[in-house]
Amino acid sequence: MFLSLLNRKEKLKFLDLAIYMIDIDGEPNAVEKRLLQLMLAELGSIAGEYSFEKTLTVEETIDFFTCTNQVVKNIVFLNLVKITMTDDLYNTSEHLFLEAIQDKFFIDMEKRRELMSIIYAERDLRERARRAIEA
Repeated sequence: MFLSLLNRKEKLKFLDLAIYMIDIDGEPNAVEKRLLQLMLAELGSIAGEYSFEKTLTVEETIDFFTCTNQVVKNIVFLNLVKITMTDDLYNTSEHLFLEAIQDKFFIDMEKRRELMSIIYAERDLRERARRAIEA
C-alpha cells in the first residue's frame, strides 16, 4: 500500500524488511507468499533487481529508514503491519520486531492505531466484497 511512492533504494530496502518479517516465524506460508507477490507488483520495475536474500543485518536496513522522512517511515510501517496481519496467527517475534521499528521510526501509539485501523478496514472491505461476490 503506497509502496510506489518510495524511491528505488527505499523500495529495495523495504523488501529486505518485508522478507525479514515474513521469515521471522519460519517458512512463509501461501498467504504470505501471495502478499509478497502483490507487494512486488506494486513496487514495479525494481522487482527484477531484487535478489530475495535477507541482508546480513536487519539493523542496518532499519537504520537506513531512520534517516528518511516520516511519510516514508509510515508507509514502511503500514506495510509491515499488513504482513503481520495476513495470517491470523499471533507471533511474538513479529510483535517485538514491529515494536522495535515503531520506536526507531518515532511512531507514537496513536499513529500506530491509525495505521492498523487502515489494515483492518482493508481486510473488512475485501471480506465484504468476497461475500457479495459469492452470494
